[in-house]
Amino acid sequence: MGSPLTRVAAFALCVLCATTVPAATFSTNATIDAMVSTGETGNLVNNNYGGAGAISVSAAGQEMGELQSVLQFNLGGAVSAFDSQYGAGQWTIQSVTLQLTAGSANNPIFNSPAAGMLAFSWMQNDSWQEGTGSPSSPGTIGITFNSLQNTYISAGDQNLGTFGFDGGTSGPRTFTLGLASGFVNDIASGNNVSLRLFAADATVSGVFSSRNFGIVANRPLLTVVGVPEPSTVALAGIGLLLAAGWTFRLRAGRR
Repeated sequence: MGSPLTRVAAFALCVLCATTVPAATFSTNATIDAMVSTGETGNLVNNNYGGAGAISVSAAGQEMGELQSVLQFNLGGAVSAFDSQYGAGQWTIQSVTLQLTAGSANNPIFNSPAAGMLAFSWMQNDSWQEGTGSPSSPGTIGITFNSLQNTYISAGDQNLGTFGFDGGTSGPRTFTLGLASGFVNDIASGNNVSLRLFAADATVSGVFSSRNFGIVANRPLLTVVGVPEPSTVALAGIGLLLAAGWTFRLRAGRR
């Protein structure tokens, strides 16, 4: 059966194992976003569409040309939330998901939605501007297809995964992003985080609600799940064991 101290320590370990520290969740909508397009003949590469109610991704070679989109999220609130929950810097990122709400191609600038593979990447350069252009009134200030390719995509960008898209035109789609080092460091530091969405095959096309879409629930949503550092949990376990041992000594001294 073991000594009384051994039994107390075993009990303390059982209590520790049964006690789970809940994960903390932080969600935020995009602060800026924009789609960019080549157009049918390369005629739209210098146009800005940051004020559109939608973002889009379409593979090159499709009827209306290639479309890519960029989104940026401010993660300062995540650091505050996790520091408050676990202590300053005493947490790590468990998972990150991006929710996009699919929509219809209700403007000639878009290709019709079609199934295929989407790719997401973390962008090292956060200096791009959203702009205010729309499909009916393109802008000249803010990110364009040309400036995205020539200025804002960099060798330091990191892949966050490739995901299947069913070509639907309604409802949310949730993508679990890879935890690339630069992406994680940006989140942990409370920085702005920029993502690029682009086609990963020759068939995919999707239209999604943007950050200024009229229905708030349909806007792009980034959700970060944080958990305490393993060392924090270990310290709690040591404290529990020490408390159990001290209790045993007190009881033994009274006999």
